[in-house]
Amino acid sequence: MAKGLVIYFSKSGNTKAMADIISKSMNDSGLATECKPVEKAKVDDLLAADAIVIGSPTYYGQMAAPIMQLFTDSVVKHGRLAGKIGAAFATSANIGGGNETTIMGILEAMLIHGMIIQGDPQGDHYGAVAIGSPDDRATAQCKRAGKRIAELANKLFK
Repeated sequence: MAKGLVIYFSKSGNTKAMADIISKSMNDSGLATECKPVEKAKVDDLLAADAIVIGSPTYYGQMAAPIMQLFTDSVVKHGRLAGKIGAAFATSANIGGGNETTIMGILEAMLIHGMIIQGDPQGDHYGAVAIGSPDDRATAQCKRAGKRIAELANKLFK
């Protein structure tokens, strides 16, 4: 049975709120998904999942240092994440605050691992974003992302 994993870093609680929405949507869509803060995540957790979603607040247009550290630590497993589904989401303080560059940084690391990235032709193309606390728009995008990720995982890994 396919498994999902949502990992996030959150100081204010905004990124955690998005992680909870995405993981609930994945679970509701038939993909058993665990949600955990990056501080409790290990590289081996990535190996055990078929779909990995990572979220970060935006710091200077980039992912938070603890998220980058997880990717740095994952180098020892290089090649072993190939073929897994990857997705990203981000929060920032304002419009134009770096959400998309943060997401692209996460997706670039996933692509280097050989992961499969699914874009979205509607709404948030690269991954769900929120300005501050997730509003109704961001919540809908998180639910949509979770559902789409679960559907793809269930197609590929069931």
